[in-house]
Amino acid sequence: MEEFALQGHEFVELSNLLKVMGLCHSGGSAKMAIAAGLVQVDGQVELRKRCKIRKGQVVAYEGLQVVIV
Repeated sequence: MEEFALQGHEFVELSNLLKVMGLCHSGGSAKMAIAAGLVQVDGQVELRKRCKIRKGQVVAYEGLQVVIV
């Protein structure tokens, strides 16, 4: 499980998180993965590309998990 620190922000958009963490090589591929139902937030499939991910949430994609701190 990897960690992502918000550093002065209240949230990060789901597609941006996937791109910044290197789970997807571009924002476009992150949005396609989300639309295809391949991304989970807190154990539930998330289809909103701009979903606000906040501290304490866990994002899972392709067997990798990222916890927001």
